Amino acid sequence: MHFSAREMNQERANEITSWKYDEPYDFYNMSKSKETINELMNEAYTAVINEKEELVGFFCTGKSAQVPVGALNGVYEEELLDVGLGLKPELTGQGLGRDFMVFIIDYLDHQPLRLTVANFNQRAIRLYAKVGFSNDREFYRSSVKFITMVKR
Repeated sequence: MHFSAREMNQERANEITSWKYDEPYDFYNMSKSKETINELMNEAYTAVINEKEELVGFFCTGKSAQVPVGALNGVYEEELLDVGLGLKPELTGQGLGRDFMVFIIDYLDHQPLRLTVANFNQRAIRLYAKVGFSNDREFYRSSVKFITMVKR
């Protein structure tokens, strides 16, 4: 699948908030609230489309990619570019993750990156390791353990 980056717009933000992941990944489901739409519409978010101009995912950078409680625990002190991402639920588990991640890494010009992932998401953690990320720090938000992973 060929990926391209596009500006996030209202239509794409609305579509993303309608995505519903199966358990345990439903942790990543978003609300359709005005606040969520506004967050997706900020300049930190980029839509990812396929060759048919269909929305297949998104990524975000900076503070938008951080889990706020992690900052309170000092896990984001090192100056790296934080990146967060989401792949359309219907496309997960189909072997597209590696190409999706490589596209994002290339788009961000191979600079040192950090991402934050919930520890239960072993599928994503394995993928991130395959594309060069390694475990860095850990912290909890309520009962959920998070890991930061870095690629230098």
